[in-house]
Amino acid sequence: MWRSPHDREIAALAIPSFGALIAEPLYLLADNAVIGHLGTEQLDGFAIASIVLLLGHSVFTFLAYGTTAAVSRLLGAGEEKRAAHQAVQSMWLAALIGTVFAVVAWFASAPLVALIGGDLGQEGSIRAHALTYLRISLVGFPALLLTLAGVGYLRGLKDTKRPFIVAIGSAVFNLVLEVILIYGFGYGIGASALSTVLAQWLAGVLYLWWVSHAVRAQGVALLPDWSVIGRLAIAGRDLLFRTMALRGSLVVATGVAARLGPVDLAAHQISFELWSFFAYAQDAVAIAAQAMIGHLLGASNGSKAREVSQRILQLGTGLGVISAIVVLALRPLLPGIFSGDEAVQALTAFLLLHLAVQQPLNGAVFALDGILIGANDLWFLAKAMVGAALVYIPLGIAVLVFGLGIGWLWAALAVFMVVRFVALYARYRSDAWMQVGAG
Repeated sequence: MWRSPHDREIAALAIPSFGALIAEPLYLLADNAVIGHLGTEQLDGFAIASIVLLLGHSVFTFLAYGTTAAVSRLLGAGEEKRAAHQAVQSMWLAALIGTVFAVVAWFASAPLVALIGGDLGQEGSIRAHALTYLRISLVGFPALLLTLAGVGYLRGLKDTKRPFIVAIGSAVFNLVLEVILIYGFGYGIGASALSTVLAQWLAGVLYLWWVSHAVRAQGVALLPDWSVIGRLAIAGRDLLFRTMALRGSLVVATGVAARLGPVDLAAHQISFELWSFFAYAQDAVAIAAQAMIGHLLGASNGSKAREVSQRILQLGTGLGVISAIVVLALRPLLPGIFSGDEAVQALTAFLLLHLAVQQPLNGAVFALDGILIGANDLWFLAKAMVGAALVYIPLGIAVLVFGLGIGWLWAALAVFMVVRFVALYARYRSDAWMQVGAG
């Protein structure tokens, strides 16, 4: 139980994947820490804007996950040229979706801020901060989706080192630049958003360069193939539904927190960014599952796929336990890092207890997610997530209706994860997900 012959390969994929996965949370955590010390109004505006950006990022993660699953399965079946063609068309799809989303969200930014922020989204200063951060950040959205598609291809190749280097480098670039602009030159929240945009485009250009050179070696053209792009969009539908259900649930959580008051929203925002950070950290094991399970099922090796999946689940749960210990150990320090408001700090410290308790369950859920994504069992994942959302959303709304407080909102989040675990583990225990061949 303590060691497995698969651990070396899992670690080789998972450890670098951690850096690539946390790129966006690192951008937002850095912005959170810097903006939190500008003031509570700025932090509230950032909280409202960032939920729109995280929603867009998460909804379109199918560009990474879907590309990884498809490319790894094709490579397992020995079809390298088809895998390269898949990567090119995923990049074109990412550019198209990213541009359309950025334009639409820019024009819809005012009603989006009002919808998510409730009364806070209508207040002059908070609304202005939210609109400034959101509108500037949208300029980097196409680059963010290009990065997702590029990461998906490299993961399918079992290359997780370059995504790691880019993620850490761009996050450091973002933090250093925004500290210089805000503390050195006295700029406000807009400088934080601009720093992130520049970091995102730096990463996006690198992935374009890497993918174009890799696929040319396979003799694959870089031109768009609209029939393939259309099929990719349809294939991404299931992951899109899954992610929309997930992010919709989390948007409800932020909307409820915003209506509980500015201190509740700020504490929820800090705690949720940490929740997201640990989720992406635990998802590194799931990325290893996607690549390894895809390769094994593509090579029609179902028995080894089952063996690897068992180890992935053990490691994911163990990582969740470690995450819980880290949260509890850092709990006295974390609130002060992200806010100078004593009321926000006190409430954040309380919410971090909820965060710690949920970590082992979260680790197991993310591992099961990775296993089933690698198996391309996407329709089931969509149904399971929608079912969990239908349980969670009424609970979240009930917190507001009955005035139960922010702690009960986080208890509802725990119920959401329990429902996900029950559905995914039942599927994992069956053999329905183990479809072999290139697909």
